[in-house]
Amino acid sequence: METQNKLMNEAKKHVDSRLCRVSGSMTEIMEIQAENPTFYVLFIPGNPGVVSFYKEFLESLYEFLDGNASVIAIGQISHTSKDWESGRLFSFQEQIDHKIDFIRQELESVKVPIILVGHSIGSYISLEILRKYSEKVVYCIGLYPFLTLNQQSTKQSLIGKLAASSVLSATASFLIASLRLLPMSAARLLVSNSIGASWSDTAVQATCTHLRQYHTMRNVLFMAKSEFRELAAEPDWDFMRENQSKLAFLFGIDDHWGPLQLFEEISKQAPGASLAIEREGHTHGFCCTMAGSAWAAQHVATLIKNRFSQIQ
Repeated sequence: METQNKLMNEAKKHVDSRLCRVSGSMTEIMEIQAENPTFYVLFIPGNPGVVSFYKEFLESLYEFLDGNASVIAIGQISHTSKDWESGRLFSFQEQIDHKIDFIRQELESVKVPIILVGHSIGSYISLEILRKYSEKVVYCIGLYPFLTLNQQSTKQSLIGKLAASSVLSATASFLIASLRLLPMSAARLLVSNSIGASWSDTAVQATCTHLRQYHTMRNVLFMAKSEFRELAAEPDWDFMRENQSKLAFLFGIDDHWGPLQLFEEISKQAPGASLAIEREGHTHGFCCTMAGSAWAAQHVATLIKNRFSQIQ
């Protein structure tokens, strides 16, 4: 009974938020520290890379891992509620380097294994971290992974054209940022009655605090511009084959960022990777709903537990 009560208390733990400087840039961190972690989970968000969107996912993941892991999420540079970087724009490669520097700064001395979990473009970033820290990282999980351009996607084509134009990017960012003229209550109501009709309160709040910022939207689109340039090439299949036993990916049914063609290609190129398709009706933006966050967290926790049963 004592053990059960302890786990119940740990399950009630909430994420702590903090700011720290990484690569000289102010960075938003969300974390839940375990008392005696047997491993660390480092979560890399997609784009937008606002960590507060993932609050419920992180808390659920900690719970499903029975309090045995410290869970840390690191935001993308300048995808923040305040313009700490004075309007500077950061490329995709700078965002990757930023995550590698974070491990060097905060996790280098950690003696337990590190597991990477990435969402969307965060899956690509996680692979780049694995390339740098292949001995320290024991597992890399990609959720709805964006690893290469989908030439059949009209949405991606439109986003690519928008991001490629400095004028269009600045105009779009200005129009979105103009919503800051609305009081928070009105902005929340607008989001809840439009794109966020099924979203959690956390996701609505994150949208209103972060995505109405001009500097955030400019960085979202600038990162996308350099992402699209980098992901025009095919994934590094040789690297993925060499590390296939460390890789797991979750795909959605109708996700243009991680289409099922990519699922099929990975299954051919790296057959040792763990692949799954989510068929529960969640979306690429799983973190925006309570149900999606909980389902994805349970899926990740199951993968991790199965993985640790193999390596211990």
